[in-house]
Amino acid sequence: MEPELRVSEPRAAVPLTWLYVPGDRPERIEKALASAADVVILDLEDAVSPGAKDAARRTVSEFARAADRPLQIRVNAVDTPWHAADLAMLGTLPAAVGLRLPKCEDPATVAECVAAAGVVGVAAAGVAADGAAGRELHLLVESALGIERAFDLATCSPAVASIGLGEADLRADLAVVGDAGLGYARGRVVNAAAAAGLPSPSMSVYPNLRDLTGLAESCRQGRELGFLGRTAIHPAQLPVIRLAFTPTDDEVSAAREVVAAAEQGEQLGRGALALPDGRFVDAAVVRRARAILSIARP
Repeated sequence: MEPELRVSEPRAAVPLTWLYVPGDRPERIEKALASAADVVILDLEDAVSPGAKDAARRTVSEFARAADRPLQIRVNAVDTPWHAADLAMLGTLPAAVGLRLPKCEDPATVAECVAAAGVVGVAAAGVAADGAAGRELHLLVESALGIERAFDLATCSPAVASIGLGEADLRADLAVVGDAGLGYARGRVVNAAAAAGLPSPSMSVYPNLRDLTGLAESCRQGRELGFLGRTAIHPAQLPVIRLAFTPTDDEVSAAREVVAAAEQGEQLGRGALALPDGRFVDAAVVRRARAILSIARP
């Protein structure tokens, strides 16, 4: 097992790791907040039993008010008896605390949640019309119907900041056993995010805590498909995920060479050019190079 990254390490400008923590476990929340995760997700949904929902909501509210780091709260789904109270609580929290909405299927329902959580008027850049910061909305698609409506969900509100998959429920809905059966859904959500102008989606959790080798290989495959970063359910998974999605030194070096060549080409009035090693550089190649540099650690 690789050593966990230190909390003091600088986080990348683009988040790569999200750590779920049960909302009814204060001791675990404290550890999660002190972890190296780029974003901590306080969970009121799957990780909390029905009898503990109200207590978890109070605990999450207290921690969210005091925490000074990127946070999201995963509320209970729209069709549950706890959903309205979750949104009402979230609406009292600082706007920097993001809303993670599970089991999204209906764009109109998502828009209603936006209003209930106090994020009306948020522009695409995450800023309200009056210039104040707006609450970001992060959607989870977990059903066949949600997959078919992925683009409509991604564009249903200016508050939507990301869209991703909840693969445990999706596997059950599709009755698939292996990863091959999720290929269409994964490609669909990656395409929907790109078409909507959203960041590349993060991967769903890898449920086997002890299989860090399998986690690394799964992340490698996800990166090839267009995913960026991954949610985790244990701090031990964080360094594996970060390493898998952080560009290598060679990738960073090559990207810098491409950007430098492009800048030189602009000065010479050239739209495309070839590097000394024969690589062709055009606008698409430069865009990819800049994306790599945005992920690289400082």
